[in-house]
Amino acid sequence: MTTEAHTESTEAPAAAPTGVILTDVAAVKVKALIEQEGRDDLRLRIAVQPGGCSGLRYQLFFDERSLDGDIVSDFDGVEVVVDRMSAPYLAGATIDFADRIDAQGFTIDNPNAQNSCACGDSFH
Repeated sequence: MTTEAHTESTEAPAAAPTGVILTDVAAVKVKALIEQEGRDDLRLRIAVQPGGCSGLRYQLFFDERSLDGDIVSDFDGVEVVVDRMSAPYLAGATIDFADRIDAQGFTIDNPNAQNSCACGDSFH
């Protein structure tokens, strides 16, 4: 399942079929990283796995695979994939990219996380 690109400049992007929102800044960064890899078959996969200090942890990685039950959203040419088991944990989560002196990297703002740890990589 693929949707049209979400490109709203003055409003927060609408949640896609994956339930995840990829900000414009994050989409540009993902696009640049994929171009650095020199491949056009990669997509950003976001998953939730058991582990971490709070019980569950996020995984963000590039993937060329298509798994049964994957939910795919397109953000201005960047495909974001969530597996069906992770989707309920990620509904409404916003993926952003920070490039500041105090923080650099992808961030996840997840309204479903009841508790999270200081590292920001794990939640409950």
